[in-house]
Amino acid sequence: MKYIYATILMIALISGCGSLPDKKASEASVLALDELVAGRSFEIVSTWAFPLMTRGITSVANSGLLMPGSNANRIDLIGNSNYLRVKGDSVFVSLPYFGERQIGGRYGDSDVGIKVEGIPQEYQIEKDEKKDSYRIEFRIKDEIESLQFFLTLFPSGKADINVNSTHRSSIRYSGTAKPLAEE
Repeated sequence: MKYIYATILMIALISGCGSLPDKKASEASVLALDELVAGRSFEIVSTWAFPLMTRGITSVANSGLLMPGSNANRIDLIGNSNYLRVKGDSVFVSLPYFGERQIGGRYGDSDVGIKVEGIPQEYQIEKDEKKDSYRIEFRIKDEIESLQFFLTLFPSGKADINVNSTHRSSIRYSGTAKPLAEE
């Protein structure tokens, strides 16, 4: 009887150890992403913000000021208007910011989000053939700070934005990318 149970257990273990199929993106979605990046006319709308965990962010989370469903390291952005648009040579960014500033902002400015537009410096595009994704990196300055953006675009439409600043702690956003509507 022991041998029957042992045999059944071994068969179950061996059959359960198969690897998962490789989740490769469809050719149509890869081509659509290629066109999106090459056309330089797209928008990313973020649904989540991932601030750098600091004592200040933890204090805000512990005070109960965050929306339901959010916590100190993952903040729900649904209902908050935000975007990162690439249109030709220009970039337009309006993202809410959750984190700490090392250097103060403009005098009397009540908007603490990341808002910048213009022609970026060092706009670089790199394709990851294994993941069929794109990594886009650029720098842009406003009157006060210099910002460095790292975008990762996937064939599924998922997009990640990492932002480094000379005046603020780093933050990451996650959302979806889509072509800009023709005007």
